[in-house]
Amino acid sequence: MSERIKEEEKDKILILEKGKRGFWQIVFGRTGVILVSLLLQFVLLFFGFGRLGQYIPYLYSGYMLVSLILVVYILNKPKNPAVQITWIVLIMSLPVVGGMLYLFVELQIGHRFLHWRLQEQIKETKEFARQKAYILDKIDRKNKGVGNLVRYMNQYGPFPIYENTHVTYFPLGDIAFEEILVQLEKAEKYIFLEFFIVNEGYMWGRVLKILEEKVKQGVEVRVMYDGTCTLMNLPWRYPEDLKKLGIKCKIFSPIQPILSTHYNNRDHRKILVIDGKVGFTGGINFADEYINRKVRFGHWKDTAVMLEGAAVENFMLMFLQMWNINENKPDYVRFLEKKNRELERKEGFVMPYGDSPLDNENVGEMVYLDMISRAQRYVHIMTPYLILDYEMLTAIKFAAKRGVEVVIILPHVPDKKYAFALARQHYPELIQCGVKIYEYTPGFVHAKVVVCDDQEAVVGTINFDYRSLYLHFECGTYMFQCPVIKDIEQDIEETMHRCHRITLGDYKKTSFFMKLMGKLLKIIAPLM
Repeated sequence: MSERIKEEEKDKILILEKGKRGFWQIVFGRTGVILVSLLLQFVLLFFGFGRLGQYIPYLYSGYMLVSLILVVYILNKPKNPAVQITWIVLIMSLPVVGGMLYLFVELQIGHRFLHWRLQEQIKETKEFARQKAYILDKIDRKNKGVGNLVRYMNQYGPFPIYENTHVTYFPLGDIAFEEILVQLEKAEKYIFLEFFIVNEGYMWGRVLKILEEKVKQGVEVRVMYDGTCTLMNLPWRYPEDLKKLGIKCKIFSPIQPILSTHYNNRDHRKILVIDGKVGFTGGINFADEYINRKVRFGHWKDTAVMLEGAAVENFMLMFLQMWNINENKPDYVRFLEKKNRELERKEGFVMPYGDSPLDNENVGEMVYLDMISRAQRYVHIMTPYLILDYEMLTAIKFAAKRGVEVVIILPHVPDKKYAFALARQHYPELIQCGVKIYEYTPGFVHAKVVVCDDQEAVVGTINFDYRSLYLHFECGTYMFQCPVIKDIEQDIEETMHRCHRITLGDYKKTSFFMKLMGKLLKIIAPLM
């Protein structure tokens, strides 16, 4: 019986054989060459000065002067204070290495070019992101605070909020995946996929098989994944393999054997758009652990939402802006031109949105801060990481102090020990302020969810850490007065029953090494 099931599953998935790579293929392949090349560049950059030994006193004095100038410059630059302090500590404690590293980060041409190209795409698509005034008026009458949030998003996104959108919430990646397969089978015109991780296996194989069949039916398929996949998950020429199947494919910021800081700005978004009618986002990537097909860090708790209706246009906009960064003649009108069509009336308001690390506007953090600051009864949060800046930490603590029930659900089995150590550094002061912290005992929480007062919710890709809030391209779906919010809150409450509530006594039992690691890493947390 089991043999027959395995054969049936094999028929349903597609694995590109060239995508399978063993350890030695990685070491002696492109990944190994990149890592060795980067290491050699670091050696040359930081230790090449050894040959200038007789000039070291003069060089050191010069670097001290440069370091002092850099500190003054950093203090007067509009940046997050935690980031400023981290750079100052590095520069003053390591005047040569720290100063060179800062200049290297600040003077990146590739980073500036990417910013310029993205801004060009945003300007070109601004007409497709106009807010309908009557919708904003409705929101103002219901909640002026939410109306002000929408105004902010309109100006600094820019992302409009929509009516007439049905939202379905999936409390597990396993459940979301089955619906993704159903919706992919329905595709008639086009399929857009933009994901942080794509890895060969059962999950991606099932999807790839459907994509191949859809291409044969005349459906346009575009796939984009982050360049970090080329290091361990997929071979460098994987896009060429997909193109042989008729699938258009791009790698966002592929890792090259040359030092560059724009590699730090990863495309962490998860977006799936089908025919402009259906859109998905959430924490789920295309890898087997996200649907518990492969066990990593215990049971994998993840979430997603499916949108049907007007708000899907924001996801189309985000995908096309990123896809067209390196296109000479971007085609927006074909996909984004609003057509007169009857949409089924749905309750509530929905706003998919994105966040870029290149525009000095922390949209993802601002949405979270606004929701937490306006909460009156409760704020419930699920996140895999808790590495907070001063503003977020203050907002969460103040919400608890003024009587709002603040609950944060985190993993009990972490995927990254250093992130777990940093998260635990926040436990004592949060608990003392009345914040309830829970750890998911069956395993790992990868969900990124915030719910407030049965009125507002966000489900997306944005973690409560510096990487998501400052360094990555991210996305989320903001919901106001949507019926689905009760499903999201119910899932959080049910998840709490599978968690252990952390007390100060529990924190005191944390190992000395874990506490020490957290304290030391906190110095450089804003740059991690």
